[in-house]
Amino acid sequence: MKEKLLQNNTLIIFLLLLVVSSFTSDSFLTMTNVTNLLRQVAPIGLISIGMFLVILTGGIDLSVGSIVACIGVAFALLSYEVYFSAALLLALLLGIAIGVVSGYLVAYRGVAAFIATLALMTIVRGLGFLLSKGAPITVGPHSSAILSLGTGSVLGVPLSAILLGAVFIIVFIVLKYHVYGRQIIAVGSNEEAVRLSGISVERIKFSVYVIAAFLTALAGLLMVGRTGVGTPNIGVGLELDAIAAVVIGGASLFGGKGSVMNTLLGVLILGMIGNIMNLLDITAYMQQLIKGVIIILAVIFQKAQQ
Repeated sequence: MKEKLLQNNTLIIFLLLLVVSSFTSDSFLTMTNVTNLLRQVAPIGLISIGMFLVILTGGIDLSVGSIVACIGVAFALLSYEVYFSAALLLALLLGIAIGVVSGYLVAYRGVAAFIATLALMTIVRGLGFLLSKGAPITVGPHSSAILSLGTGSVLGVPLSAILLGAVFIIVFIVLKYHVYGRQIIAVGSNEEAVRLSGISVERIKFSVYVIAAFLTALAGLLMVGRTGVGTPNIGVGLELDAIAAVVIGGASLFGGKGSVMNTLLGVLILGMIGNIMNLLDITAYMQQLIKGVIIILAVIFQKAQQ
């Protein structure tokens, strides 16, 4: 029984928080609040899934917050020059290009992931400020459809949450049933053994950084879709939230261990913590303190199963 509880501790934390939140505020389980919560967690959910894949290989990506900002600015600028579909595609290609650079540095040049992505975090944020001249940019009339992506819904379910659900299902299936997914886990578990078996470790590492950047670019577009504005100031600290969600989900920062399901639960746990504190009118400064303490307690709880 104890072993079963330890194996499902992320789910237990989620359910306990759900019960406590529902009793703490009458507004928590209302349709309006649940819908808002789903819209809020969708971007960080996409980023966290990408971060999870990178962490599975034993890496880290500190550039995700800057990518969100840069993609938002790029899309907003493109929205005045080209139509929606072209602006969307070009913004996603920019995100992929950033992932190609970080993946190349880490996988093929042997640069430590922390250093490579830290450098890109600064470079990409700077690029966002350079493109926007430091000012927020409102999305142009050609691309007002982006607002539907950020605020629209299907049968009451936010489009952003549907997108997150689709990405989650794809990643879950790939990790569980596809050889590529098993290779990602194997690289994090025993890189040398994977190399000796004839599998290109460099290719696997390179690919996860590209995928993470692509998912982060999607998250950036969702954020633009919610506000209708691209700004270089957005996304500061998102990399820490994504790492926290992955760790709360029980993944090892040394790679080779973790579950995308638990990562998604980690995202929801962080989202509910922020949401219930907003409903209780707790100040932003106190929210940071409380969230940090809860994350530490959750990680300590996770250590019990190791």
